[in-house]
Amino acid sequence: MHIETFQILCDLVETTSFSEAAERNGITQSAVSQQIRALEKKFGVTLVERGRRNFSVTPEGEVFMDAARTILDAYAGIGRQIAVMRDLVAGKLTVATVYSIGFHELPPYLQKFREMYPEVELNVQYRRSNQVYADVLENRADLGLVAYPQEKKGAEIEPAWKDRLVVICPPGHALAKRKSLPLKAIDGERFISFEPDLPTRKAIDAMFSNAGIQVKEVVEFDNIETVKRGVVIENAISIVPSESARAEVESGALVQIPVEGKFVWRPLGIVRRRAKAITPAMREMITILKEAQKERALATSPPL
Repeated sequence: MHIETFQILCDLVETTSFSEAAERNGITQSAVSQQIRALEKKFGVTLVERGRRNFSVTPEGEVFMDAARTILDAYAGIGRQIAVMRDLVAGKLTVATVYSIGFHELPPYLQKFREMYPEVELNVQYRRSNQVYADVLENRADLGLVAYPQEKKGAEIEPAWKDRLVVICPPGHALAKRKSLPLKAIDGERFISFEPDLPTRKAIDAMFSNAGIQVKEVVEFDNIETVKRGVVIENAISIVPSESARAEVESGALVQIPVEGKFVWRPLGIVRRRAKAITPAMREMITILKEAQKERALATSPPL
């Protein structure tokens, strides 16, 4: 027995016409008669009296009609509840992010999300890039944020925004007064590096190779905070995303110098598991991050 059968019976009783009930349900009049007879046979009762001029519902039919309406209302309620759930931004949302994005780029968007959707339990995990992909693909995180996003089996990547890479150095460094720097200008300089497996390190190595330069590597670190600290302690330089050094530049602890040439923008991407259904909380977080992309594009566009 299908839910449509109850609807046919209700339409028949409401219209008192087999032909109108058939038209409402997109079936033939004969099919309406067959459905009603099937119900009567199953329950061993007569539901409607089929006189040529008079159409009436039997007492058993009235009982059945009440039950049919209850079933139809409950069925419609399922759809309404699912629609509400589809639009209700609540529940848990776990975001995995690399350190540089999580500490320096993401906070204003997390704050905006929390203010807009207080019913969401938002959890942020700080990871290395390969761990972000693993968390998303193994369903330990709903969304991931990485630099230089790479295609991964089972992962869906959406562009977020771009960072500008800059040279950082202490205020007393020989390069500190420069307004901008071609890569050739840092050839032979003492340099604080990221560890070799990090995407930003690989991109910087490629920049150096294309420019035909070599730096004197002092030490390697696995995160942005220790790189900045190393620059200060060693009176050396490094290349980092501009946003990650904003606080130190504003306090006067570091100087940042724009890098000239190609490949100075670091792309960031939103990672999600392809087979995972997008929840309302995921959808709204992605929307906020995509709006950030537009805002940054406007901010970095040259004036007309």
